[in-house]
Parts: sequence; structure tokens; C-alpha cells
Amino acid sequence: MDSELAALTASGATTLVSLMVTDSWTHARELVRRFLSRSDPSNSTITNLDAARARLLDAQSTGHPHLARDTAEQWDAYLRHLLEARAVASAELRALVTELQHLQSDAARPGSVRNSINGGVQHGPVIQSGRITGLTIHAHQPDTPQG
Repeated sequence: MDSELAALTASGATTLVSLMVTDSWTHARELVRRFLSRSDPSNSTITNLDAARARLLDAQSTGHPHLARDTAEQWDAYLRHLLEARAVASAELRALVTELQHLQSDAARPGSVRNSINGGVQHGPVIQSGRITGLTIHAHQPDTPQG
């Protein structure tokens, strides 16, 4: 494996592991699941990913400083294996790593929101909201002549 691909797998694994303990995990997990769907139709790798996340979350409270590094090394080896076995193409891995890095940078900015719309063409404004309460709409009444 050339050094560029080795750097890509290392970066991808580190980014993936760092996302495991953020609010962006659900989105990151779905990206990885889609990426692995061809090479792992049984989703056993996703089960392993979930177990690794559980260990990392547990380690945050118990204080295992090396667990994140060890987990990243395991996922780096797995990504290298996928490339070497030609189960995935380097372009596919590069695209995944780019998306994960975007998620990571979004997660690092407090209060940032990243939305995307799928499934058709929108011909007007799109509004996304959590919960709207106490909405009051005031209609403007045109001035009427008095006479």
C-alpha cells in the first residue's frame, strides 16, 4: 500500500473514532453503513462499530486514555484490509473520509447545523424546525378611507 492510501486509512479511522463520541455519530454511522453495504451485507462490521463506540463511551467515564488510539488502530487496519482485498475502491474510501471530516468539523463548531434535502426538487423555501409553539400571525390591514 502506498503512503497516500496509508495516510487516508489512518485519517479515516481517526476521524471515525473521534465521531463515535459526538452528537454526529448517528449520521456518521449511516455513512459508514452505506459504505460497507457491498462488502458486508450482513452488517456485522456495523455491530462491531457499535460495540467499539460503547467501549469508548464507557471509557470516558472510567478513564482509559489509550482506548481511542487502540480503536483507531483497529479501524485503520480494517480499512487497509478492505483496500488490499479490493472490497472497496480508494475513491470510495476517499469520499467517505471527506464526508466524515465534514461531520467532524461541523461537530467541533458549537451550535452549527448542517442540513441537506434529498428526494426531489424544491420550488420554494424550505424550513426545518424542531418545535414551534405559541405562533401568532398578524395580518396587516390596509388603511381604509374615512369619509
